[in-house]
Amino acid sequence: MPEDADRKFSKQLIGKVVVSKSGKRFGEVGDIVFETKSGELIHLVLKSPTPYMEKMELERTKEGNILVPFSAVIAMGDYLVVSEEDLGA
Repeated sequence: MPEDADRKFSKQLIGKVVVSKSGKRFGEVGDIVFETKSGELIHLVLKSPTPYMEKMELERTKEGNILVPFSAVIAMGDYLVVSEEDLGA
């Protein structure tokens, strides 16, 4: 994907609701962490995490925001669907 397309794609993810396969709401995408050299998406930074996600022992930013591994994302559309089993919590 050309760099402009990557950037446009990333912007489309911001604000999307993150849910589990069973429809459990996790929060919204507030930001994205990516590898600067390759452009590979590494983490989604959750905004407005649900109490359920607050209790999970996931990696966090130094500001305390919850990081969801992008590798756990299994579908993207109106929502980002995450495999709870792949969260590694």
